[in-house]
Amino acid sequence: MGRYIVRRLLQMFLVLFVVSLLTFATMRAVPGGPFSTEKNLPPRALAQLEAKYNLDEPLYMQYLHYMGDIAIPRLTENRLPPSVLNDYLINIYIPGIDKTLRWMNFGPSYKSVSQTVNSIIKNTLPVSATLGTGALIVAVFIGIPAGIIAALKRNTRWDYAAMSVAIIGVSVPVIISGPILRYVFGVQLKWLPPTGWGSFEHMIMPAFALGFAESARLARLTRASLLQVLNEDYIRTARAKGLHERIVIGVHALKNAMIPVVTTLGPLFAFLATGSFVAELIFGIPGMGKFFVVSITNRDYPVIMGTTLLLATFVILANLFVDLVYVWLDPRIQYS
Repeated sequence: MGRYIVRRLLQMFLVLFVVSLLTFATMRAVPGGPFSTEKNLPPRALAQLEAKYNLDEPLYMQYLHYMGDIAIPRLTENRLPPSVLNDYLINIYIPGIDKTLRWMNFGPSYKSVSQTVNSIIKNTLPVSATLGTGALIVAVFIGIPAGIIAALKRNTRWDYAAMSVAIIGVSVPVIISGPILRYVFGVQLKWLPPTGWGSFEHMIMPAFALGFAESARLARLTRASLLQVLNEDYIRTARAKGLHERIVIGVHALKNAMIPVVTTLGPLFAFLATGSFVAELIFGIPGMGKFFVVSITNRDYPVIMGTTLLLATFVILANLFVDLVYVWLDPRIQYS
């Protein structure tokens, strides 16, 4: 198991490299630039801005700057002389790689000139992660029990009620449920603050709006998975042996039925923890979600690279955690 975890962590760096390369190529293929506006800047001012942010360099050098803030000497020649190459490797490139491995420095934001990408992530990620964790708790505690009840009470009013709620959750997105919650509980009843962030009360409505939509998907998936497991031969054998129904469901059926659900929960947590643009906009939450969207519109290359790599890291680690949970759910699964 230890070797498997180490191997997966080493593979993570290769995946992040591919993600960064694709992200860089995609954002540079989009027409326009970070300083393109309706009224074009004077050529001299544009050249100064591009030189300040290394945008006048070749694309491969810009990529290295994004990936590690590695200082690369500008040479007019196409080939590095041997002495310059040695000095570059010893004094610049290797220390730059070491700095990159400790913490990637994506540099300043092109639009939020008073902030760096690292400071944006540092200030907004805890907010988004807290909101995402709350939404995941709501989704799990509503969706999974509803799916279990619907499967055990198949074709009864309990099943129809649970699936009806699930259909409502899937059909009503956060952009609709969010304003309704704000108006009812924040404006009319005044039970909760309608906007803002800073206390547990501020988190209740956005977490419920996000979590309820995801709980509907979990309920449907849990129901389908549990129904499939209940039709397996080993479940019929366990019942024929006279085991109590709680043992049959809780020990034999439920753990195997949770494998598809856990598979969904890993990436779901990664996406919720790195920010939801709609929920943060509706409830006035200073999270990271808006930087995902606004940075693309503004062609803010360092923010695009930083937030994308952060999301990729969350997805990779979440999938690794899911693989480890598989072993607990089904001992037959082994990683050698």
